[in-house]
Amino acid sequence: MKIPASSVRLRLTIWYTLALALIVLAFSLAVFLFVKDRLFRQFDRGMAKEFAAFAIEVAEDAGSFSDIESQGAPSLFEVFQGGALVFRSASFRKAGLPEPSGVPAAGIRTERSRDGGRFRLLAEPVKSDRFLVVAQDEESVWNTLQTLLAILYLALPAALLLAALGGYVLAGRLLAPVGAMARQAAKIGAENLSERLSVANPDDEFGKLAAVFNQTLTRLQNAFERLQRFTADASHELRTPLTALQSVGEVALQENLDTAAYRDRIGSMLEETSRLTNLVESLLVLTRADSGRFQVNRKPTDIGALVGKAVEDMRVLAEERNQKLTADLASGIQIPVDGDLLRQAMVNILDNAIKFTPPGGMIAVVVEDRPGVVGIEVRDSGPGIPADHQDKIFDRFYRVEKDRPRDAGGVGLGLAIAKWAIEANGGRIELESREGQGSTFRIVLPK
Repeated sequence: MKIPASSVRLRLTIWYTLALALIVLAFSLAVFLFVKDRLFRQFDRGMAKEFAAFAIEVAEDAGSFSDIESQGAPSLFEVFQGGALVFRSASFRKAGLPEPSGVPAAGIRTERSRDGGRFRLLAEPVKSDRFLVVAQDEESVWNTLQTLLAILYLALPAALLLAALGGYVLAGRLLAPVGAMARQAAKIGAENLSERLSVANPDDEFGKLAAVFNQTLTRLQNAFERLQRFTADASHELRTPLTALQSVGEVALQENLDTAAYRDRIGSMLEETSRLTNLVESLLVLTRADSGRFQVNRKPTDIGALVGKAVEDMRVLAEERNQKLTADLASGIQIPVDGDLLRQAMVNILDNAIKFTPPGGMIAVVVEDRPGVVGIEVRDSGPGIPADHQDKIFDRFYRVEKDRPRDAGGVGLGLAIAKWAIEANGGRIELESREGQGSTFRIVLPK
């Protein structure tokens, strides 16, 4: 049953009143039936006691029952003898009870008179050939029951009205914390996401609800702050190559240069364009990852071959910096991964190692088949990462050396993309590094 009400408070009051009405009705019915049963039991006991005393007189009488009737108690009776009605008292006839068609069955029952009155009849044999029926008006019992019904009819609406008023007040007090939370929540916006709902009692349902809202607000605040940082960093990183492009172009237009000089200026502009293109592509990848629209296409892939291809692609960069790039790759390991994502992660990690390993350094790539997982390690002999930076190294736009040129250290998106790509394949990436002793990036993929 749906109750269309404008407020939870009113709906609670209505449901509470309806439930109480059903309970009170059931209780009233039970009380009525109980009292009725008790009254009739008492009525029947008194009637049986009177019948027992009267039955002795009827059994001993030689047949003149008029003398017994004149004694007055009981006044309503009839006597059967030999299967036929031999006497009916005047009061019995006056009561208008129906004429018997034969000797009635022994026991106690209720019959109605012609005018609708209720009479209790007790019939029992009092002698081998004599049967006595005694009647008694039930009006006193029904008067008592009608009085009880009148009391219940009057008390029920009054009780429900009081209960509805009390329920409405109690529902208002009960829902007051919800109203307070709603008013507080309505005041929270983008400019004050640090505000939290007050928790009066953390152990009750409303306290737990407020705690959940506060946790949600914390997550929203963190997400909003990350978005603000991301937007600010992206704007800053995009501004740098655009400014360089504009500066180089303006200078080239203002100077009267020969062909070689123009080619040099155009080359510089193309370098900035390439850097800008890479940055935009990285931002697009992270944007699609955040939106959940990126489709991960997993299929059985030879991990050793995939990592080997990434190593060969990056070997030229390592040789330009006079670095030794080695690979120890276990073969024949087939696990379901998105090969493009995993290769991009490997390229980003190798690119990071090559950029930060000094000329003449060493970079080693190892693929190991372990119980239940595949391990990929990229070890370098670079300067290492300080301990206070290691938990932030995978954050977007984070760089250990803030003043390091971007062409040498990148913009800080490579490791963030690598971490996302590995986690999208169900794996995880770990960092082990000591300052001055190089770094090891460890990828763990489940089989």
